[in-house]
Amino acid sequence: MARPATSGGQLRSRLHFQKRIVADDGYGNDVAGPFETVFTRRAQMIARNGNETVMAARLQGVQPYTVRIRYSAEAAAVTADWRIMDARKPGRVFAITAPPVNVYDENRWVEMMVSEGAPS
Repeated sequence: MARPATSGGQLRSRLHFQKRIVADDGYGNDVAGPFETVFTRRAQMIARNGNETVMAARLQGVQPYTVRIRYSAEAAAVTADWRIMDARKPGRVFAITAPPVNVYDENRWVEMMVSEGAPS
């Protein structure tokens, strides 16, 4: 299998990685609060197409992508309950559908599957 040929020049998107904060509801109970940006990174967005699942998702208005970013401890901590927001287009939000994978276990790149248009 060929290694991803990603260079810094292909990291054209700028993304905010966000997770929900825990808030107090005023009665001493912890509830899920709003999303808060944990870190921002440049990323490569690779649109997915070609299989039946992806084609069915498009019929529902959902576009799947693979997001590739440089490896960091912050990136490795991302889970599927986080979301990603485009820093240049704040209304563009991506739900993380598969947690990050350390590509080739080399601590160079992290990839995760996301969907635009899916509930986050």
